[in-house]
Amino acid sequence: MIPTMQLGIIGLSQAGKTTVFNALTGNDQPTIRGSGRYDVHLAVVDVPDPRVDALSAMFQPEKTTYTRVTYADIAGLEDSVAQGGISGPLLNQLAYMDGFVHVIRCFENPSVPHPSGALDPLRDLSNLSSEMMINDLIVVERRLEKLQEEMKKGKGREKALISRDVALFEHLQATLMADVPLRSLELSPEERKLISGFAFLSRKPMLILFNNSEGQEIPCVDYPGGRCEVVALQGKLEMDIAQLSGEDRAMFMDEYNIVESGLIRVINQSYCLLEIHSFFTVGEDEVRAWTIPLGATAFDAAGAIHTDLQKGFIRAEVIGYEELIELGGLVEARKKGKLRLEGKEYIVKDGDIVHIRHNL
Repeated sequence: MIPTMQLGIIGLSQAGKTTVFNALTGNDQPTIRGSGRYDVHLAVVDVPDPRVDALSAMFQPEKTTYTRVTYADIAGLEDSVAQGGISGPLLNQLAYMDGFVHVIRCFENPSVPHPSGALDPLRDLSNLSSEMMINDLIVVERRLEKLQEEMKKGKGREKALISRDVALFEHLQATLMADVPLRSLELSPEERKLISGFAFLSRKPMLILFNNSEGQEIPCVDYPGGRCEVVALQGKLEMDIAQLSGEDRAMFMDEYNIVESGLIRVINQSYCLLEIHSFFTVGEDEVRAWTIPLGATAFDAAGAIHTDLQKGFIRAEVIGYEELIELGGLVEARKKGKLRLEGKEYIVKDGDIVHIRHNL
């Protein structure tokens, strides 16, 4: 389960990571930070969802709760790359993330020259990605050494199981040596379970965010690797918008023909990358959005709400968001027999309203 998305904002020096962080969170962290210093700023923000707003208007609850996302503005990675390796504390922070927002500089600014002398989005993207793959390769090769030692000793696990692990890690090794991130691999559920404890950096999904100037088009970058999405953001402009009041923000967005804020676009694409979606619980006490992985069952949803609901699970009452809105409420839905009773194995759909019947 992923109760709260943890997304690390990464990138090379002068890419505008903190500007993007401020744009996404509404913070006002200084955009100039000391070099050569490992530093992390965290912010937890509500995920905007018009469905939650509509349900809240319908039920008039005492409390309305959105799903939340944690953004980590991670400084120091660029210096680690320059020094030939990712430091231990920084590596631990990166491993903790569910995915990355990789900020790529595309804007020109003579007063803040690009550290490499010229803009080159693919070069910048490849430099940081390559460092992550090198780190993963070191982990893979160490694991292979231990597996070979385990095979020679002839004690402990069955040789067939060791051979299975060797084959998998040799596959990972070959992929990384071909300069391909591990997120590109299609692995079986068993294989994913076997490597889950290693927190490979190049296995994590990545949103490539081009930090553009006003009116600039998305660069054409042919980057190998699955579980990647691309989005363009006018970082400075979005940061200015995020720090305005609601009415001023609407006027500013209208003036610049911005239909959707950068936060919403980044959130939506992050959901796709992390393969998660939302379901809702409703009532007079609270309307709440919950996050679960795609393919999660009603039993899983019960556990996301509370472990007691999962332990005492009997049935789930379910209705889709669109159908509930069309009917006008739960009373009408019950009258017309539109609330379905589903068992443990029911696959919860995005936007389902779920009520768990339980015996605890």
